[in-house]
Amino acid sequence: MIRSLFLLLAFVCAGFLSRAQQNCPVIPLPSQSTPVKAVFQLNDQTPLAVSEPSLLVSANMLQQQLLQYAGIRLVLSGKTPGHGILLKRVKGDNPAAYSLEMTGTQVTVSAAGDEGIFYGLMSFMQLVRTAKPQLAAAQVPCWNITDKPLFGWRGFMLDESRQFFGKAVVKKILDEMASYKLNRFHWHLTDEPGWRIEIKQYPRLSLVGGIGNTGDATAPAQYYTQAEIKEIVAYAKERHITVIPEIDMPGHATAANKAYPEFSGGGSAKYPEFTFNPGKEETYQYLANILKEVNVLFPSQMIHIGGDEVSFGSEKWKTDPSVQQLMKTKGYTSLLEVEHYFIKRMADTLLKLNSKVLGWDEVTAAELPAKETIVFWWRQEKPGQLKDALDKGYQVVLCPRLPFYFDFVQDSTNLVGRRWQGGFNPLKRVYDFSLATLPVPVGNKTAQVEGIQANLWTETIRTTERMYYMTFPRLIAFAEAAWTAPASRNFPQFEQRLQQHLPLLKEQGIYYMESPKLTPEPIR
Repeated sequence: MIRSLFLLLAFVCAGFLSRAQQNCPVIPLPSQSTPVKAVFQLNDQTPLAVSEPSLLVSANMLQQQLLQYAGIRLVLSGKTPGHGILLKRVKGDNPAAYSLEMTGTQVTVSAAGDEGIFYGLMSFMQLVRTAKPQLAAAQVPCWNITDKPLFGWRGFMLDESRQFFGKAVVKKILDEMASYKLNRFHWHLTDEPGWRIEIKQYPRLSLVGGIGNTGDATAPAQYYTQAEIKEIVAYAKERHITVIPEIDMPGHATAANKAYPEFSGGGSAKYPEFTFNPGKEETYQYLANILKEVNVLFPSQMIHIGGDEVSFGSEKWKTDPSVQQLMKTKGYTSLLEVEHYFIKRMADTLLKLNSKVLGWDEVTAAELPAKETIVFWWRQEKPGQLKDALDKGYQVVLCPRLPFYFDFVQDSTNLVGRRWQGGFNPLKRVYDFSLATLPVPVGNKTAQVEGIQANLWTETIRTTERMYYMTFPRLIAFAEAAWTAPASRNFPQFEQRLQQHLPLLKEQGIYYMESPKLTPEPIR
């Protein structure tokens, strides 16, 4: 009888703790969180201290965040006074893990790595912002949190070839990514409509290739200068976000070929001048020179080279003399072999630059060096591509169209956007993703899964307002799927917690999808 009562009490307590944790306003939901019956009084008089000088950069970031979002000016204290906010370095194996301990007088953020300290500060900032600070002060409900991420790669891709948004908008996206602990920004800078990155050796790439977008082929050239690229990369680094550029090849090369037609491999009626020419040795030197400049701008030591949908515009290869000579010399009998030859040549270029090779799942068949290649599995209707990538030992980033393409509509009433055989990507579908939902069991290859990524293609997006609408709050749901273990997730509870975060988006001028009536769809 006593044992039964004990078990019942334990069950009830476990349920209470679970409900308490689900009520934690922090997104992504932490691994463990316990409410503390206290309120921390935060204002300009609150001291801020660090346990060692190496944490001063993190302390400065907290000062910036509190000033930006709460109007609170913290002064850095030269010593730890026993009250206020303390950033503390501790021993540990996971640099992204952290703990946040709060009392009515003390806030302590502890972690082994700067990354973990930053994530602890982001959790604290969410508690501050959802407490609705006023007059440079906030009464912050106290929580004790122990936390670490589910996946190491928690990414978002923005397509700026089809629609250019500019530096201020990209920084705002990086701010939101940082707030929700996303750490990889995949920047799709080249494609058919436009080339968006300055290459000094080939200035026409941006000056000519940068002309136009999906909605207006004659729009004035828009692109990022190398100085702007460096500024954005540094801004992301401060927020523990790695920026990965994508220079698409050998397909999706229309904008580049508009600027330098001598390197074009032709295209098709629907996709004119779509490819680089794989039969000309000059093409490889041209692209190597481009990648050298790109590699200097992005310290991530990772460059995405696309490799997707080449067959959309490779038919001219059948009659191109240089390609035909290549096929004869190599003994190739198919254009796919030519495609793989090109990918391997460009992969070799990246490896010589000490850069990892990243590509869409089509590159799986190109037999690239497994330890130096990351495959992005995007075609959910082709589970064999995922299985093949894992079987060949590649590291994999999961970004299946369903549920992670944010150009897909999010509600059945949406008028503009993509669907896949009637399927689309509502908030719940994004949130519910887990390895268990994959069409291929990962099994003992879990270590090969780098993580997950949401992709926003912009064929159906003409304005910043619509870009935000298609991104938020799905990116917030995605962040929880990337960070929080499936067993700890609960969609109805997430929806409740999300209600505290939507006003934060509004404060930043971000238009978001809530419901068709409350937030009408921007058609453009």
